[in-house]
Amino acid sequence: MTESASPGPRWLTSREQDAWYAWRRMFPLVNAEISRDLGTDSNLSEPDYDVLSVLSGTDGTRMRITALAELMQWSRSRLSHHLTRMEQRGLVRREEVAGDGRGAEVVLTDAGLATIREAAPLHVASVRRHLIDLLTPEELETLAGIGENIARRLGVRRKS
Repeated sequence: MTESASPGPRWLTSREQDAWYAWRRMFPLVNAEISRDLGTDSNLSEPDYDVLSVLSGTDGTRMRITALAELMQWSRSRLSHHLTRMEQRGLVRREEVAGDGRGAEVVLTDAGLATIREAAPLHVASVRRHLIDLLTPEELETLAGIGENIARRLGVRRKS
C-alpha cells in the first residue's frame, strides 16, 4: 500500500458493534409500540401527534408552515400533503399570514385542540410503559445526553 492510498474502513469493534445492534433493535421496537398505542388509543399517526403537540404549545396555536416543516425535518411538500389530510379531518386549518402574501400558517382548530388534549395523557402513558419506566434514572440521563449530543453534532436544534 502506498502512502497516498486510503487506509480502508474503520471496522466496528465488538463493543461498538454491540451498541449499534442494540440501537438498531431498540429504536424500531420502541417506536412501533408507541405508534401502535397512539393509533389504537387516539386514532392518530405519529406525524399527526407531532403537528398537534407542536401547535398546541405555540402562542396562538399557530405556526408558519415553513417553520413547522423545518422543525419536523420534512420537505414543505410532504408537510403540505399531510396537512391536507389533517384539514380534511378538521384538526388544523391553513391561513394566509396577514400582511405577508408569501407565507401561510397552520392553525390548530378547536377539534384539533380537543384531540391533542385527549391523546396526550394516553401517549405519555405509552412512552412511559415502553421506554421511560424501563430505565433507571442514570440510564435516562445517559440517554438524554446521548440524544442531545448526536442531535447537536448532526446540526439539529433542540426544541425548547
